[in-house]
Amino acid sequence: MGLVQAAKGAVGGVLADQWKDFLTVPDGLPATAALFAAVPRGTNAGRGSNTVGSSNIISNGSKIVVPEGYGLLLFQDGAITGFVAEPGGYEWRSDDPNAQSLFAGDGLVSSFIQQSWERFKFGGQPGAQQAAFFVSLKELPDNRFGTQSEIYWDDGFLNTQVGAVTRGSYTLKIVDPILFVKNVVPAGYLRPGQVFDFTDLDNAAASQLFNEVVGSLAPAFSLYTNDPGKGNRITRLQQDSLGFAQSLSAAVEQAYQWQSDRGLAIVKTAIVSIEYDANTRELLKTVQRADALSGARGNSNLQASVAQGIQSAGENGGAAGLVGVGMASGMFGAAGLQQPVAAAADDPVARLKKAKDMLDLGLITQDDYDALKAKALGL
Repeated sequence: MGLVQAAKGAVGGVLADQWKDFLTVPDGLPATAALFAAVPRGTNAGRGSNTVGSSNIISNGSKIVVPEGYGLLLFQDGAITGFVAEPGGYEWRSDDPNAQSLFAGDGLVSSFIQQSWERFKFGGQPGAQQAAFFVSLKELPDNRFGTQSEIYWDDGFLNTQVGAVTRGSYTLKIVDPILFVKNVVPAGYLRPGQVFDFTDLDNAAASQLFNEVVGSLAPAFSLYTNDPGKGNRITRLQQDSLGFAQSLSAAVEQAYQWQSDRGLAIVKTAIVSIEYDANTRELLKTVQRADALSGARGNSNLQASVAQGIQSAGENGGAAGLVGVGMASGMFGAAGLQQPVAAAADDPVARLKKAKDMLDLGLITQDDYDALKAKALGL
């Protein structure tokens, strides 16, 4: 006994002609609505007069339409007695031995809920009346995060602690509706007319989730910037929404077990702004200069600088000035210009360039280069 599938796929005009009364998703829901009671629709697929009912109680013979992107949960006395994750038309039968209590689709949901269903499924015989609720299986957008002051994390590329103020948003997905209802949704939302919305400021459960995300931002930044696959660059954060979402989801799961205990996962992020503190900004400027003056581009800049120095020396000091520039710059001509040794001893950018050239030639190791970089930058 339970639910019998009457029609699969898109359900609209076809069932409107066959079923004059059925329950389905209410109109006017916000995009962030996660859980709400089913509502009855009158004749002709909601084009009749009975479109604002609030009773979600079903009994033998009741018809229910499950649209794309939603799952159906049935309750009796607070216990979950059935779950549907496949769109279509269903009929509740309390006297049909072939009816099933669980229809799990082929999507992401099915792989997560099987264990929860076996753990929490209704132990007795379902009665004649069931309460019907819909749960969203879509990505739920506009979940915002932000920090009021700087957060700090260890950065692998800069090899030091960095800090920033940031804000943005993320999308949530309910990957295990049974865990979500059991461990997140307060009992007050399991009644007609109530909508569990993650963006509702009066929703204490949603506020707790928001605080946990903010508390996970620093570990998420650390996971992202210390992942060699991400290139260890914090400047890539705003361009890699999926990559940072994975880091944020991993940090939240490690600290609060969202997926394993609550059936929730962070899917995508969008960082609106990130403002680094003064020390981090200064470090980034130094690193950018070092990057700009490394390799062939650095040699071109050096040649231009020496050429300008030769011109100035020739105008101001004549032959003696030219000799001085020649002694400072070393040999130049067919073999190319070389960076002045005296300048390299004082300029951290020049020292970094020299170390990078040695690394590229295989004369030193990556660890040697990191140590020289830290020393040059005064870290």
